[in-house]
Amino acid sequence: MPGPDLVTLDVWTVSPRDVPRAVWRMAADRPALRALPGVRFAKLLGTGNGRTFTVRDADPLRWAALVAWDATADADAFETSRTARAWAGIARERVQFRLAPRSSRGRWSGAEPFGSGPDGGGPVASITRARLRPAKAASFWRSVPPVAEELRTVPGLRTAFGIGEAPLGYQGTFSLWESTEALREFAHRGAAHRDVMVRTPREGWYAEELFARFGVVDVRGTLDGRTP
Repeated sequence: MPGPDLVTLDVWTVSPRDVPRAVWRMAADRPALRALPGVRFAKLLGTGNGRTFTVRDADPLRWAALVAWDATADADAFETSRTARAWAGIARERVQFRLAPRSSRGRWSGAEPFGSGPDGGGPVASITRARLRPAKAASFWRSVPPVAEELRTVPGLRTAFGIGEAPLGYQGTFSLWESTEALREFAHRGAAHRDVMVRTPREGWYAEELFARFGVVDVRGTLDGRTP
């Protein structure tokens, strides 16, 4: 089956007083989001600030929706949906990343949601997601801070933050890069990241994992007051 035409990642930032409403939306909007026309795969996610990519980073002011769409027109129609309007009513800031799948390996909740497409130039985005084995979680979390520290200094990174279905046991990242070359430079030449790549099969940290790369079609809105 061909991959989705478009993948969107919406990130909403709310004020502290609206955190309870955001938590409620996370529970209430799941069925409605998945029932929208053209939705192949959808996840409502918490986020982390990206300082260490551990559970300490959890950010209750920022929430996300990751959706794979059959067609760009379906993603456009989302703007008038009840879910989008509800989040607009509580968000003080929103950014939407519009992404075209380029390569993907692994599974998310048993699915292969993104597929692959032709490579091209320009900015790229990366999504990683893993479900940790409970007995291996402590070892994994100890390995993450050096990678986060390395990430903050790498050339070509536009933004990066954590995403996840739950603060414990499920972890993921979203990162936006100036080019494929910048992403590959970090992935394969950064000492801390390379060490984690080598250790992953040996340690058996993950019960399930996914890595996907996308071309960036558009970035709409702002994150921390600027367009990434």
